[in-house]
Amino acid sequence: MGQYDITIKHIFSNLADDIIQYFLKLKLKKIEELNLEFTIVEKRQSDMIFKCQTDTGDMPVHIEFQSGNDSKLPYRMLRYSIEIMEKYELPPYQIVIYMGKKEPRMQQKLTYEYEDTNRLDYRYKLIDLGEIKFEEIINTGYYDLYSLLPLVDRNRRQKQGEKYIKECADSILKMPMNINRKKDIAFYAGIFSGLMFNEQEVKKAFEEVVRMLNLEESSFYRLILEEGKKKGLTEGIKEGIKEGLKEGKADTAIRLLKKKFGTLSKEAEEKILKANKETLDKILDDIFTIEKLEDLNKY
Repeated sequence: MGQYDITIKHIFSNLADDIIQYFLKLKLKKIEELNLEFTIVEKRQSDMIFKCQTDTGDMPVHIEFQSGNDSKLPYRMLRYSIEIMEKYELPPYQIVIYMGKKEPRMQQKLTYEYEDTNRLDYRYKLIDLGEIKFEEIINTGYYDLYSLLPLVDRNRRQKQGEKYIKECADSILKMPMNINRKKDIAFYAGIFSGLMFNEQEVKKAFEEVVRMLNLEESSFYRLILEEGKKKGLTEGIKEGIKEGLKEGKADTAIRLLKKKFGTLSKEAEEKILKANKETLDKILDDIFTIEKLEDLNKY
């Protein structure tokens, strides 16, 4: 899931409360987000760790995201568990949220036993979003979870294809929510759709949502733009916009240039609209380094 790291992190940070309450079936209150850089074998940050309050005391809830099958995942999860316990002196509740196209084939445990003195019985919870039915999310009452609709109901979305994404988009449009929150959820759903469907299918299914909600005004969209400005159009902007928004490279380039310069000449728009895929990729890669509109002539 490398190219979606920034996007996934921001989205699920916003959805954490609903995920914990609905998917984990735990009665707890999120207190704060914890940061832990794992150092054993691999040096990386966890996806999300939350300190939560339960009836029996505080508990760290560790959530990891997986988009494909990884036979080494149980070993990695065990290492994470050990480091969480070592740092916070609390046993964690661990969950892996699987959002892959294919069914998960990973083990959820590591066990062995040598006599009574040498044994291991380690387990963690794995939630396969593809097994959750579309209607189940619709009936939850957790509207933020609508952004996950493109990832659930594996059999139905594989059979229906574009028709399924269109139903996801229509459901988001009908949500009785604040318009700004609805924009963010629609944008999240568009990004998640990119994990399961091709660009043209997503673009066609979400075209009415884009038109009615004016998605470029989404606070999350602006956040990704800021990430791109800070990091020179790296993963966050490339994948968050080019792969996530899925509105077409030419339209995206025109919109971003208008944001940068306030306006765009008819000639510049025509040049972008006529550009081939390779040229559009170069323009999108260089979008934040273009100092004046005349620079488009080099493409």
